[in-house]
Amino acid sequence: MVYDVIIVGAGSMGMAAGYYLAKAGKNVLMLDAFNPPHEEGSHHGETRIIRFAYGEGASYVPFVKRAGELWQELESLADENLFLQTGVVNIGEPTCSFIQNVKASATLHELALEHYSAAEAMNKWPGLSLPANLVACFEPTAGVLRVEACIRAYKKLALEAGARLQTNEKVVSIQAGELVQVQTANQEYKAKHLIVTAGAWATELLQTLDISLPVTPTRKTFAWFEADDELYSEEVFPAYCFEFADSSYYGFPSIDGAGLKLGRHDGGEEINPNRPLHPFNDKDRADLQHFIQQFMPRHGVLKYGKTCKYSMTPDEDFIIDFLPTHQNIIIAAGFSGHGFKFSSAVGEALAELTLYGECQQDLTRFHLSRFH
Repeated sequence: MVYDVIIVGAGSMGMAAGYYLAKAGKNVLMLDAFNPPHEEGSHHGETRIIRFAYGEGASYVPFVKRAGELWQELESLADENLFLQTGVVNIGEPTCSFIQNVKASATLHELALEHYSAAEAMNKWPGLSLPANLVACFEPTAGVLRVEACIRAYKKLALEAGARLQTNEKVVSIQAGELVQVQTANQEYKAKHLIVTAGAWATELLQTLDISLPVTPTRKTFAWFEADDELYSEEVFPAYCFEFADSSYYGFPSIDGAGLKLGRHDGGEEINPNRPLHPFNDKDRADLQHFIQQFMPRHGVLKYGKTCKYSMTPDEDFIIDFLPTHQNIIIAAGFSGHGFKFSSAVGEALAELTLYGECQQDLTRFHLSRFH
């Protein structure tokens, strides 16, 4: 059997793409080495931030606004609460580029953004402790996505639309041609088009096509701390991003009483994705505790920590593009720890690229050619 489209990696991006392609009437096979949602990719850990005044640059804003529209649509289709409008507060020195980009994005795209001094922010959110040199930019329409619930919703819709999902079936090689051949440990599949959304495994998969992808799998950690819900619940405390000259942190209010969640965005160690990650350890704990004691001193003890995988590009921008030598193969990879919020719109874009050879979004920033 020849499929219209095979998708390798049915996580956040792949599952969304599978839905949009199946909905368009295409015969779609989604392959995943695990059973999504799972804890082997970049999509586990309950929650992800979605923010629109984008500190990584204003050119991201139309893309993330479209993602927000599609998350709302998914909520309606799934009849499930997938988005929590907690707001997101961005904190840093007023001169730092992230804060400057947040402000510029909001101005350019007419997004709601509130500005606070450190003292004003501590008055608004008594759980915060900020030195006077920091400022806060609060985006009230932003918030939190329930990650696994989002993937389960796209999974259900994709299967209902006729997509096929093969789980626990790892792809070992790809052979390009008019028909793309995808070899797993079990068998070979053929399709007219291939989409690779394999996260930390994208680099090794593309090597089977003699293509070097500048994506580095990286170990990351995050943790939950006991929290006083009068100070830190999702009803009174926002999701947050702290940007410093030498580090950046992000986190979430105590959602459903789970506790304050905190992770470090920068740094991390390069890994082989085929080997088990080193478990959350004392060094990871010390780093996160140092931060939270300084900026949210009224937290409780650490409850537990987890590890996950980022897939980093050198410039931390995504890769979404056709392979230059194979126009029936599309790669979406290197989401560098800030991609999940976009996955609804990435799925739509991948479907449009497959169906029409172009899409509504301007993907110039994400082309592979920038590395050559």
